[in-house]
Amino acid sequence: MRAQSSQLLATRGGTSRPPAAAVTASAVRADRPIVIDGRGTDDAWSRASVVADFRQYAPQQDADPSFVTEARVAYDARNIYVLVRAFDPHPDSLMAQLSRRDERTQSDYLRVVIDSYHDKRTGYQFAVNPAGVKRDVYVYNDGDEDVSWDAVWDVRTSIDSSGWIAEFRIPLSQLRFAPKDSHTFGLGIQREIGRLNERIAWPRFSRDAPGIVSQLGEVRGIAGVATPRRLEILPYAVQLSVTEQRGRDYAHPLRGAIGADIKYGLTSNLTLDASVNPDFGQVEADPSVLNLSAFEQFYDEKRPFFLEGSGIFRYDISCNDGRCTGLFYSRRIGRAPQLGWRASDPNDVPVATTILGAAKLTGRLNNGLSVGLLNAVTARERLSDTATLEPRTNYLVGSLQKEYRQGRTGLGAMATAVNRELDLSTAAYLRREAYSAGAEFRHRFGGASGRDYSLSVQAATSTVRGSPQAIASTQRSSVHYYQQPDDDLIYDSTRTSLSGTWMQVGLNKQGGKRTRFWTGIWATSPGFEINDVGFSSRLNARGQSNWFALVFNEPHGFYQRLQFNLNQWNSWTSAGRQVGRGGNVNANVTLRNQWFMYGGLGVDLSAWCAVCTRGGPSLWQNRSTFVFSGVTSDQRKPLSYGLNINGNRGDDGRSSSFNIGPQVTWRVAPGLSTTLRGTFAHYVDETQWRGNYGEVASDTTHYTFARLDQKLVSVTSRIDYTVSPALSLQLYAEPFATSGAYADWREIRNAAAKDLDDRFKPFVQQGDPGGFNFKQFRSNSVLRWEYRPGSTLYLVWTQGRQQDGVDPGSFELRREYRNLFRAHPMNTFLIKVNYWFSL
Repeated sequence: MRAQSSQLLATRGGTSRPPAAAVTASAVRADRPIVIDGRGTDDAWSRASVVADFRQYAPQQDADPSFVTEARVAYDARNIYVLVRAFDPHPDSLMAQLSRRDERTQSDYLRVVIDSYHDKRTGYQFAVNPAGVKRDVYVYNDGDEDVSWDAVWDVRTSIDSSGWIAEFRIPLSQLRFAPKDSHTFGLGIQREIGRLNERIAWPRFSRDAPGIVSQLGEVRGIAGVATPRRLEILPYAVQLSVTEQRGRDYAHPLRGAIGADIKYGLTSNLTLDASVNPDFGQVEADPSVLNLSAFEQFYDEKRPFFLEGSGIFRYDISCNDGRCTGLFYSRRIGRAPQLGWRASDPNDVPVATTILGAAKLTGRLNNGLSVGLLNAVTARERLSDTATLEPRTNYLVGSLQKEYRQGRTGLGAMATAVNRELDLSTAAYLRREAYSAGAEFRHRFGGASGRDYSLSVQAATSTVRGSPQAIASTQRSSVHYYQQPDDDLIYDSTRTSLSGTWMQVGLNKQGGKRTRFWTGIWATSPGFEINDVGFSSRLNARGQSNWFALVFNEPHGFYQRLQFNLNQWNSWTSAGRQVGRGGNVNANVTLRNQWFMYGGLGVDLSAWCAVCTRGGPSLWQNRSTFVFSGVTSDQRKPLSYGLNINGNRGDDGRSSSFNIGPQVTWRVAPGLSTTLRGTFAHYVDETQWRGNYGEVASDTTHYTFARLDQKLVSVTSRIDYTVSPALSLQLYAEPFATSGAYADWREIRNAAAKDLDDRFKPFVQQGDPGGFNFKQFRSNSVLRWEYRPGSTLYLVWTQGRQQDGVDPGSFELRREYRNLFRAHPMNTFLIKVNYWFSL
């Protein structure tokens, strides 16, 4: 039987046999556990029906694929098995890049997508390339991907004269599904042919239709399987050496820690994740930034515990170019101490607040209600018994989502709570408690898919409480600026609470043959405050925006894919003062030779700036124009490169910027690649804020500005060396240097003047406006060995160097980098091992 099954798989050649139903597959029960060896010789495969009606969806849609693909599905009491045979007449041309797990490379891929809830909204992706590199992704909201989700599963691949084979074993314990006698799961199988940039799928997949999970087929016949109660434990131990500055000397104390991550299936649908004394020493450092704006810098979350399953905890309020912020910003948990400025020596301030523990409950009830609950506690950080840098804090986030009409209609709600144990030394600076809640309605309708259009309505509210000093500081912050003299806000230094609301209504066309659009309105009241556990830069505004796109997904003429975009926006303060109006046009194209190009131009028309004076009167700003463009070469080649260029011009030509970013990637060997990316920028800002002098919001206040001439150079390098899918070395390094010189120090004469010269007058009370010079080096070296499934050993070396204030206002590249690497290194050496086991 085994030899016969192997021959059947190897000799089908270039013809495919359609399945019994176009979008339905049947799973056969295996008499005994299937041996996962990438050969497909087990008896069960000879009894399994063939899934063969694969169709191409890129670059052509619903076209015959270049090569035949066949799949079979089996199961037993503990696992689902999938066998995929990818025929290829030239197996020596398969692209099989070795990389670390979950790293997407330019390779051939086979991917299995399972919707175990069969809700057409959520799914689990399991992918592998011919080199055996695994990638798993959790899909939510029908198309959003959580790439941090890591399951414990197995796959083996093999290459032969007919192409290649992937044999998957997916434990049922890694999936979530309701208890039933017989199950029907959503199922999709996809293939990527790297050298052709071709993608095929079963069942037929359309790029014109929105969503991923809603386009899956079905697998039936899974009967007599239990919904396992999962208990997974991942204890860890870490030993590290950290450089510490003590006066003029440096020490390298050794420290150790233990902790554990626990995953327990409370029911078949609900999973509890807990982390005790979590450690994130292997996480890559944030990029270097010098922030001269009035607003907080946003950094992406990189810690695995907070990334995995984060979709249920999303309530987006603001999105720009794919980056969204909202009611929950997980990096608030374990943030750098907020009162670190109280320490006379910055080296006494920890980089992050200690997380004592965190737990989250996620899943879906039998009635289709998705739930998420997260709680975390951080420790008190202090210099002494009376000098607290960050109080002990509890963070709570809860979310509910309910789908109707097979995911076409949905309701959602989220609530957050932050409670701090303040003492006499912190009550004047920090809010004691903060609460927010939001609700949303979404309805998809219309078009060929019945989901092409989407109407969304969202509304949220917030309340913060604290001492009069803390709430006064909140009112004066750059998020609110209640003290502005020319708006209708009333600054009240006696308040002990602050509340506000936010709302948004949007209509989106996300499917269809040719057009896409978004149109929406939004409004935020002045007192809306979510930054204790969320993220929002500027409130007290309302506005509208429109986006329209023409999309050409089918290859034609010189292009493989082409898209034109038109954007337009307006915004006002709550008093009705216009603070933004503009638009842009842009296009992007993938050429037939797989080169990618984009470009656009736009304008910000003259309007008021409500934040430029940092709490003073609104300032008139002249029109500015901007351009952006970029090109990336064929990523299939061993050597690829790209170039991004952007710039703007404003203030009647007195302000300008130019930024160029080249990038080169070289795949030296299947397991070795290196990337070098640079940023070279020159900024001239005629109206850079320099400082406010005198009593803020009084007649004697001087709101000052200066001409800033700034240069910036940053070079990011990465080296990825993969010995095997389980053993890899990653190196990351970024030297960053920037310098700026201020000149022509001025203060406001008439904030409303349309002419720049009439808007300002010389400021002579403080002398030379000075400048700055800031340099920083950050690097990570991580050796990762998955010595058994789910269990990993890390060897980590992190180095940081920083120099600030040397040669301010002057920039000489060779000198800046020489001085940077003369700064004393702050090293961290870390050994971390964890061990996964399941009960």
